[in-house]
Amino acid sequence: MKLHLDRSAVRFLITGYGPDHVLVNGVRHETSLIILPDELVADWPGNWSSLSSPDFDAVALRAPEILLLGTGPSQRFPAPAVYRHLIAARIGVEIMNTPAACRTYNILAGEGRRVAAALLLNP
Repeated sequence: MKLHLDRSAVRFLITGYGPDHVLVNGVRHETSLIILPDELVADWPGNWSSLSSPDFDAVALRAPEILLLGTGPSQRFPAPAVYRHLIAARIGVEIMNTPAACRTYNILAGEGRRVAAALLLNP
């Protein structure tokens, strides 16, 4: 599916996605990543089979209001212990499939929210 670029102050928007990739500002990414309105962490080691608490340290460091965890083509819930430190830091966590996380990220970023999306592309 192709998404249309919003010409707002957001530096990083998701401009498209497919089963094996995400386009950020038109650049194709085929590995898991974290995207925030002002930063892209393209080398995030997130992988569903080995997802652990330290994988979310990069998110905690950036202190978004909310994290959207895209779990691949279907919604899957990791153990709460994996992201408990985000909740303790008052970072909201929403878990959804990756396409829904992409769409929701663009909406929240466009509203000026401090949102992060951690997208698992190799589930």
